[in-house]
Amino acid sequence: RKLWLSAPQQAATRPPTPLAQSMPIELEAPFWGFMGAAFALVFSNMGAAYGTGKSGIGISTLGVGQPELIMKSIVPVVMAGVLGIYGLIIAVIISNEVTTVEEKAPSYTTFKAFAHFGGGLACGLSGLAAGMAIGIVGETLTQASAAQPKLFVGMVLILIFAEALGLYGLIVGLILAAKASS
Repeated sequence: RKLWLSAPQQAATRPPTPLAQSMPIELEAPFWGFMGAAFALVFSNMGAAYGTGKSGIGISTLGVGQPELIMKSIVPVVMAGVLGIYGLIIAVIISNEVTTVEEKAPSYTTFKAFAHFGGGLACGLSGLAAGMAIGIVGETLTQASAAQPKLFVGMVLILIFAEALGLYGLIVGLILAAKASS
């Protein structure tokens, strides 16, 4: 929704400038930008929490019978935790770029807002998907690698590919945030 100020309204509120006479005030643009930041953080942390929780179940089950393997099996928990950091990075970048008015003119456009919204969604949902994959693999393969130690390298490779999904979302989020700045 855009609010156009007529010339008499502008004169009543402040002296008109040539830019202020022709620029719409985009009231919803900051909302979409901040929602992108929120979605990046929330969905990435949901993925990190799910991955940590599911992997923790597998590690706890493993620890009952073989407690000496707990520290070796902590890899999925660390990788899931990194997903939350991806969301935090994008959320901070986006929220620092959201502005309302600079030099008596609106500076945060709908284009910037939707670029930030898309970047936040890309990072957040990629983090959620990666966290789900890490959790499922972490729960299952920590127990399996305790029974068959040769599976540990395969587990780490699968976890790396699952983590890459979250990294792809981070990269796309950074590109979209940079696109909005240019």
